[in-house]
Amino acid sequence: MRVHVVSDVHGNAEALARAGEGADALVCLGDFVLFLDYHDAGNGIFAKLFGAAAADKLVELRTARRFDEARDWSRCLWASLDEEPKVVIEREIRSQYAAMFAVLPDPTYLTYGNVDVPHLWPDFLPAHATVLDGQTAQIGSRTWGFVGGGLRTPMRTPYEIDDDVYAEKVAAVGAVDVLACHIPPDVPDLLYDVEARRFERGSSAVLDAIRDTQPDLVLFGHVHQPLGQRTRIGRTECVNVGHFAGTGTPYIVEY
Repeated sequence: MRVHVVSDVHGNAEALARAGEGADALVCLGDFVLFLDYHDAGNGIFAKLFGAAAADKLVELRTARRFDEARDWSRCLWASLDEEPKVVIEREIRSQYAAMFAVLPDPTYLTYGNVDVPHLWPDFLPAHATVLDGQTAQIGSRTWGFVGGGLRTPMRTPYEIDDDVYAEKVAAVGAVDVLACHIPPDVPDLLYDVEARRFERGSSAVLDAIRDTQPDLVLFGHVHQPLGQRTRIGRTECVNVGHFAGTGTPYIVEY
């Protein structure tokens, strides 16, 4: 069995169309939406609406962790639009989802990222794509568990949930061979982004599940340039599958 795993697609539909080539199944760990591109200011919804210079300024404020200033400044830009911001943003997200979900191979297994909007997915997902969140799936001879979304942060991305709700989803998955999450376990080396120069949030519930159930493999994304891409906890190998929007290369699991 050969499974290709991607995370943090962030609008890269062209690479996503090739991600399943040579695989028996594709697994996507979320973050399909590209709202703000930290590497290329001309990309993403924000730049499309307000220009690259405005996107650069927002990146600068967020990177400096001046979140209140970033919100106040961007709020002024949104107020300049002729339409309600929610209407504009949803239209742009729908456009991105339509392009990306149209190229998903058969079969695909997905869970949500912290910047995704779950209630929009059913409008675009093909019949051969299975969404799992706090659920398991049998992929070949291995049982995979999926936990989607992110935890609360000052960034206030669309699909952030409370720690206890996230922990309930982890508990619902139980003991599996492969645990597939959007965010990493709460291990500092896996959480520090060397380019953004900050720690992202990780899950203590996932870390506890690793120690208690010892899956063979834990896969995740979320941190685009991690200090550590992988670590071992007991018998469990923990791996950041990579920033797919940047690399265009899936992580390969074979068994």
